[in-house]
Amino acid sequence: MANTDPVPVKLLPLVFSLCFGVANCFFIFPLKIYQGKYNVSSDVGLTPLRSVQASDGLSLASDPSGIVNFLDMINNLQGDSGRGYYIEMSVGTPGQKLNILVDTGSSTFAVAAAPHPFITHYFNTDLSSTYMTFGQKVSVRYTQGNWEGELGTDRVSMPMGPNGTFNINIASIMSSEGFFLPGVNWQGILGLAYPSLARPDSSVEPFFNTAVREMGIPDIFSLQMCGAGLAASNTADPVGGSLIMGGVEPTLYRGSLWYTPIKEEWYYQLEVLKLEVGDQNLNLDCKEYNMDKAIVDSGTTLLRLPANVFNAVVEAITRSSLIQDFSSGFWAGTKLACWMKGESPWRFFPKLSIYLRATNTSQSFRITILPQLYIQPIMDVDDTLDCFRFGVSSSANGLVMGATVMEGFYVVFDRAQHRLGFAPSNCAVNGGVAVSEIAGPFSAADVAADCSSGTVKEPVLWVVSYALMAVCALVLLILLLLLVLPCRRQDYSGEITDESSLVRHRIK
Repeated sequence: MANTDPVPVKLLPLVFSLCFGVANCFFIFPLKIYQGKYNVSSDVGLTPLRSVQASDGLSLASDPSGIVNFLDMINNLQGDSGRGYYIEMSVGTPGQKLNILVDTGSSTFAVAAAPHPFITHYFNTDLSSTYMTFGQKVSVRYTQGNWEGELGTDRVSMPMGPNGTFNINIASIMSSEGFFLPGVNWQGILGLAYPSLARPDSSVEPFFNTAVREMGIPDIFSLQMCGAGLAASNTADPVGGSLIMGGVEPTLYRGSLWYTPIKEEWYYQLEVLKLEVGDQNLNLDCKEYNMDKAIVDSGTTLLRLPANVFNAVVEAITRSSLIQDFSSGFWAGTKLACWMKGESPWRFFPKLSIYLRATNTSQSFRITILPQLYIQPIMDVDDTLDCFRFGVSSSANGLVMGATVMEGFYVVFDRAQHRLGFAPSNCAVNGGVAVSEIAGPFSAADVAADCSSGTVKEPVLWVVSYALMAVCALVLLILLLLLVLPCRRQDYSGEITDESSLVRHRIK
C-alpha cells in the first residue's frame, strides 16, 4: 500500500506573529500532525457512454457493452481530503450498511468487525448468514497505523454503484492501532490497486478484480474527489465526489482527458518527467522525481515528494512568494499560517506543475494545481483568523499524488489499456476560478527514455530484508557455537564439564 497520511490536527498556544506590508498580518501556530494513512481499490441499466476525442489523439475510454448506468454513481462519495473519501456499501446477508474509505494505494477490502471507540458501528459477522471464514490471519501496516484481522468471504452490494450483489474476499478487522481516528465517518477500506499488493499475498483477489470478473463490467474505474476543505465538522460530511466503476462519466470533467502509461501494475505507478514552481523548472534529474516510485493514491492526504524534490520545491516557492520571511515550521507541516479573516493568502503563492509522460512516449503533458489546492484552509481561530497548512510534505518512499493533487482532476484508472487519464475536475473551482489546469503536448525528446529505471518494488525489498535477517541469524548462531563448544565438553559419565576437568579426568 501507499501507506500515507491522515491528518487530525490540534492547535496549540500561539507562538509568534509576523506582519508584512503585503498582508494584514499573518500568524504562525504550532500544529500537531500525524503523517501516515487516513487513520497513513446480474442485471444493470442501459446507458451508453459517450465517446470524446482527447487532445493527445486517443479516444476516451468507454464501456463497449453499454451496460453500466454511470449516472447512478454520480455523487456517491462523501467526506473530504482531511478525513478521507468514502462510499456506502452493504455487506453480508442481510446487508449491513458501512461507509468504506476509497483507497487506490492498497488492494485489500477490510471492514471493522469489532467495536472501536472512534467508529459508530461495525460489521457483525455473526449476523451474516453468508459470511465464511478461512481461519487465516491477515495484517496490514501503514506509514502510520495498522490493523489485524481474519480473512473470509461474504456478499456485498453498492447502493450507488454497479447493480447487483457479488461474493468478495473480505478482511474482518479485529484490532487496530492508529487506523481509525477521531472524526472519521468510515468503518473500512476499499483497496482498488493491483493483486500484487493484496494481503496476505497476491492470491487473494482484490475487490475490483472480482467485480470485473463476476459482473462483466469493463476493467476501468474513474474518480472525482471534490475537496470540501480540511476543517473539522460536527455535521454530516457533504457530498465528496464520485467513484465510477466500469468506465468514465464525461459530465464530471472539463476539456479533454490526457493519458499517461501505467509504469508498473502494483500501485498505480506513473512516470514524472519534471516539476515547475510558477515558471521555474526545478532542473533536477528526472530519476529524482521517481525515486523510488511515483504513484496516484486517493488514500494519501498530501502531495508527497522525495526529500531532494521537496526541498527544491520549498526553495522555489520561497523565492517566488511575496512573503519572503516565512516560518520553516509551516513548510515542515508543524505549524499553521493564519491571516486576518477574509485576507486570502493564495495570491502570494505560485502554481505547481507536474509533467507526465504521454502515451506517445516522445511527448509529455502538464497538470497544474493552483495555490488553492496546496495552501489548505484548516479552521478559524477566535472567528478573526483564517488558518492554512502546507499541502505538500517530504516523503521517504516516493512521490505520491494524494488528495492535494487529485482534488483538482478527474482521474481515470484505465486498467484495460494500462494507462491513467487526467482532466480538470468540474468541481475544482474556488470562488468561480478553476484551480487546476492541463496543457500539452510538449516534446519529451530531451528527457531520459526511462526516468523510473531505479524503481525497486516493495516485495523485492521484503525478500532482501528477510534474506539478510536469515544470514545474520546464521552468522550469530555460528559465532555462538564457536564460543561455546571449545569451552564445554561431555565426559564419559554424561556430565558436562569444562576443558580443565576433562584433562584431569584423563590423567587419572
